[in-house]
Amino acid sequence: MNVTVEQLGEGALILDVREDYEWEAGHVDGALHIPLEQLPARLEELDPDVDVNVICRTGGRSFRATTWLTENGYSAFNVTGGMGAWQDAEFPMVSDNGQAPRVL
Repeated sequence: MNVTVEQLGEGALILDVREDYEWEAGHVDGALHIPLEQLPARLEELDPDVDVNVICRTGGRSFRATTWLTENGYSAFNVTGGMGAWQDAEFPMVSDNGQAPRVL
């Protein structure tokens, strides 16, 4: 199932599955960062009773993560357009590299 960035409610759990360098350049404040390839090993960090909104750069990796999470009993939604859509909507972002946040 898909969700747009505009449909994400206040306090929604956002799981960012991008690589470390992408996360450091710019991400949603308060999002949980688990790169896609680490997701199976770090699954215990997610609560199966909480909806997970999965985001990446454009939607490909988050689609794969959403599919996998759903197959493993989680309620997961793919954020359509990813961080590109988030940035286009001019929603706030933060960075971890001391520079202005941006989507790589």
